[in-house]
Amino acid sequence: MPVEKITLAEKFGKFSEHWTPKIVGELNDSYIKLAKVQGEFVWHHHADEDELFLVVQGQLTIKLRNQPDLVLGPGELAVIPRGVEHRPVASEEVHLVLLEPKATKHTGNVETDRTVHDLEWI
Repeated sequence: MPVEKITLAEKFGKFSEHWTPKIVGELNDSYIKLAKVQGEFVWHHHADEDELFLVVQGQLTIKLRNQPDLVLGPGELAVIPRGVEHRPVASEEVHLVLLEPKATKHTGNVETDRTVHDLEWI
């Protein structure tokens, strides 16, 4: 399998949809995903998986139940432990790198019209 360089700016330029993660790579049993987000997402949790959010552009607020909100800017990341209910919010468009096990649904335990069942590779 060839080793390839991934250029984030190029990959982010290939899509415009919000809340629709795209796969750009694999790491062991996880996918490396890119997402553009804006507005409020749904409250959800992941029963069996931790979730890493890395902000590339913009400012992301991750609302947490019974804890202070996390506010992340470019170059900052947070790991949301399994079982922790959270809701990402972005007043302006944010570009994210997500690292999650392959089985992780981005809406976690909630099924909505935003749930993506077949993730696209870009």
